[in-house]
Amino acid sequence: MSRPSSAGGGSGGLGAGKAGGSKHGGSGGAAAAAAAAAAAAAAAAAAAAGVSASVAGSGSAVTAAAVALPTAALPGQSAELTALFECPVCFDYVLPPILQCQAGHLVCNQCRQKLSCCPTCRGPLTPSIRNLAMEKVASTLPFPCKYASAGCLLSLHHSEKPEHEEVCEFRPYTCPCPGASCKWQGSLEAVMPHLMHAHKSITTLQGEDIVFLATDINLPGAVDWVMMQSCFGHHFMLVLEKQEKYEGHQQFFAIVLLIGTRKQAENFAYRLELNGNRRRLTWEATPRSIHDGVAAAIMNSDCLVFDTSIAHLFADNGNLGINVTISMC
Repeated sequence: MSRPSSAGGGSGGLGAGKAGGSKHGGSGGAAAAAAAAAAAAAAAAAAAAGVSASVAGSGSAVTAAAVALPTAALPGQSAELTALFECPVCFDYVLPPILQCQAGHLVCNQCRQKLSCCPTCRGPLTPSIRNLAMEKVASTLPFPCKYASAGCLLSLHHSEKPEHEEVCEFRPYTCPCPGASCKWQGSLEAVMPHLMHAHKSITTLQGEDIVFLATDINLPGAVDWVMMQSCFGHHFMLVLEKQEKYEGHQQFFAIVLLIGTRKQAENFAYRLELNGNRRRLTWEATPRSIHDGVAAAIMNSDCLVFDTSIAHLFADNGNLGINVTISMC
C-alpha cells in the first residue's frame, strides 16, 4: 500500500501523489564604430540580396523596397548572412519583426523584453525602430533549429522555426513527473537515471499486464498518483491525476506515457480498465511520449476521464485499482 507524498516533494511510488494546495503553479567612439559596422553589415546583406535600403533620422524605421528575394539569389552566403542575425544576449537569432536601438544594434524580441538598454551600446531601446531591410533579408534565409547542437539538422524559414522548436525531438526533456516542483531537464537517455535518483519512491512493476493501485483517492484537493511499468524493453509512466479541470467539478485523469520519443510511442498501445461491482470501464489509446507530457493530454481529454462518483463505484475502502495492459502494435 502506498501513501501520497507531501506537496512539492515530487510524485511518489505506487499510489503515491501530491495532496492539497493549488496546482499547476562603452565609450562613445566604440559605440559609433559598432553602429557603423552594424549599418555596413546590414547594407552589405541587403545589397547581396538585391534590396534597396535607406535609413531615416532618429526614431524612424529603416525602410526597404518590397522586393521578393529568392533564396537562390544568395548562393554560398547563407551561413555568413545568418550570422548577422545572432542576438548578442542569448546567441539565438533575431527574427522578424526586427527592432533595433537608435544606433542600429539588434537584439531578439525575447531578450528585448528583459532589457532596459541596448546590450551593445547601452543606448535606449525606445522608441522602437523597425529594421525592414534586415527583415527582408531574413525572409530569404534558412535558419538552423536552436537545437542544432543537440543533433537537429533542420534549417527552416523564420516563420516555421518557433513551431518546429516546440516539438523538436532534440529539445531537452523535462522531468515527466506531474506538478511543477521538479525543474530538471536533460537528454532522453538521462530521464530514467534522473527518476531513479531524484524520485526513488516511485515504484516500478515488471510486465505488460499489471494493476495500478491508487490509495486514498478521497484525499481533498489536487492529487497525483504515479508509478512505472517496464516491459518490451521500455519504461512507461502511469499517471492518475485528480483535479478540477472545471471549477467545482473534480475529475480523475489516467494516462500512460512512454519514456521515449513520439515515433517510438507509435509502436505501442495501452488499455486502462476499471473493474468492480459487475461494472467495467475501459480506455484504449496510443501512449504519449513524455515530450508531450500529461498536461496536454488532460487539456484535450485524451486519456481515461471519470468523475468522483464513477471512482466510488469501483473503489474499495478508498483505494482504486486500475488494470494496465501494454501491447505492441
